[in-house]
Amino acid sequence: MRTRTSASRRGGRGVAAAPTVRRMDVVLLTSGLIALVVGAVFAHLERWSIGPPLLGLLGGVVIGPHVLDAVAIPEPDAIHVMQVAARLLLAVALMGTALRYPTADMWARRRPVALLVLVVMPAMTATVALGAAWTLSLPLAMAAVLGASLSPTDPVLASGIVTGQPAEEDIDETDRQVLALESGANDGLALPLVVIALAWLLEHPPGSEAASAVYQIVGAVVVGAVAGGLAGRALNWAHDHREIGPAVQSLYALVLAGFVLGLCRTLAVDDLLGVFAAGLVHNRVVTSGERESEVAVDEALNQYLVIPVFVLLGVVLPWAGWRTLGWPGVAFVAVVLLLRRLPAVVALKRPLQATWTQVLWLGWFGPVGVAAIYYLGHAHEEGATDSRLWAAGTLAVAASTLVHGLTAGPGRVLYRRSVGTWTGRRTG
Repeated sequence: MRTRTSASRRGGRGVAAAPTVRRMDVVLLTSGLIALVVGAVFAHLERWSIGPPLLGLLGGVVIGPHVLDAVAIPEPDAIHVMQVAARLLLAVALMGTALRYPTADMWARRRPVALLVLVVMPAMTATVALGAAWTLSLPLAMAAVLGASLSPTDPVLASGIVTGQPAEEDIDETDRQVLALESGANDGLALPLVVIALAWLLEHPPGSEAASAVYQIVGAVVVGAVAGGLAGRALNWAHDHREIGPAVQSLYALVLAGFVLGLCRTLAVDDLLGVFAAGLVHNRVVTSGERESEVAVDEALNQYLVIPVFVLLGVVLPWAGWRTLGWPGVAFVAVVLLLRRLPAVVALKRPLQATWTQVLWLGWFGPVGVAAIYYLGHAHEEGATDSRLWAAGTLAVAASTLVHGLTAGPGRVLYRRSVGTWTGRRTG
């Protein structure tokens, strides 16, 4: 996106600066109010399957241009703002995911996670692309961009499904770990799919784009691994020599996520994958006590930072674009919710070594959320500016936030009533 240079858009002095401040005040006011409600009655909301993302989305709709009209952001600016907000939130979520479980547990889940990332994610891309071409009559190249953007399982929404006391009591730990790790790994690894689809749509040389994707992935892994390892060793040294206090230590992972995000952007490598790689290596290097203190703060921040992002999303939802899509848009949402993931996961039941209970739970809960917003913004920034992409993508994200959020509780109950155990858990 081009840098905005006018004084009014920079929030400088003048008549046009006031609405910008007022808009941000309303967003902050709404986000703070929702956060206070969530903090006060979180246990009740968790039982009712009403999470912070859904409350934030509804709050944004209320203050947006179609209800109270307290906030209105033009669509080109809205896409850019949402991409930046999504990137920052994803960095926090990915670091929390990478630190959540001991490295031995994560290594033991490598088989199902690899199947979900390397087999299911491309299958989801193809399914959504064909569904978009069929229901929305999009050109196949444009539909491929949409399919690739919606392919990652969102770590922000997935975190609400796999964490918390009800989830820990009802859902087998291995299944929660697999979904969380998949949602962390496939965010950055979705980049090649998006790059290839954009090269097709924009008629860029596929060879150079593929080479660029390889560079971004390999570079992200190297940069993230080195940064995470060095940061972990520095934290261990500081802890051993009493150079760091508990409060600073708790925020260390958050600072690391921001540093790696900026470093990867500077080096033009995959920033999301870089943050996740840094978190994985950092997890391996630091002691369990240090990791647990970092996870507690990171997940608390993730729970509250998600609110303003989804408030903004509720504000910028393209209702006019949705109306233009009409009933084909509803059919597209049905494809995303029912066919994008579940059939592919069911087809892999035997390789996943899962029971029917687990494969249905894992197949249903692959939410579309902040990661999709990030890649839709990236596609727009690269030149895929057809308004149907943003309209269809945000429609799928809003539907997934609503449907997967409201079914998290009933899904836990159904899972608990027909509990099974992964063969892979017994064999490691």
